[in-house]
Amino acid sequence: MKTATKASKSKDTMALDMKAIHRAKTDLLDGAVTPTASPWAQQIAQLLNDALATELVCVMRYRRHHFTASGMASPAIAAEFLVHANEELGHADRLAERIVQLGSEPDFNPEGLLQRSHAEYDASSDLKAMVRANLSAERVAIESYRQMIQLIGDKDSTTRRLLEDILADEEEHADEMKDLLEK
Repeated sequence: MKTATKASKSKDTMALDMKAIHRAKTDLLDGAVTPTASPWAQQIAQLLNDALATELVCVMRYRRHHFTASGMASPAIAAEFLVHANEELGHADRLAERIVQLGSEPDFNPEGLLQRSHAEYDASSDLKAMVRANLSAERVAIESYRQMIQLIGDKDSTTRRLLEDILADEEEHADEMKDLLEK
């Protein structure tokens, strides 16, 4: 019984492409980018850079809201804003790391940050308006991540899993903002 060495030999056969695996030993300084990496890497990196801009705008919005929230319920809500700001910063870090792994550079340039972001910055001073703005931004992020996941599909499973993880966090954030809005 002979084993197929190429995954593409037959749809009924599951086998690894050993030539591609051996090519992965070349250009070690490229890190996670292997010679058989996705031909979509640059387009995916661009999607991730836009998501990075979105996360950075969200960090700034949540932080502003954290420091400017006032009113009887504000200490607990402001604390929640800070938790979300820190989680969004974690998302930004993970996206930047993946962009580098794809052989590109993360775009932290503040010039044009709002134009690249899917979400908006908000300077509300009313606590309820702050919660609404954050809920709106979370819903925008959720839709953006859903679309990115669909676009990437099986083109890059590592990036897809990263985006799925972030999407789950964003859905949790939206639920928390909705709960705050209802109180």
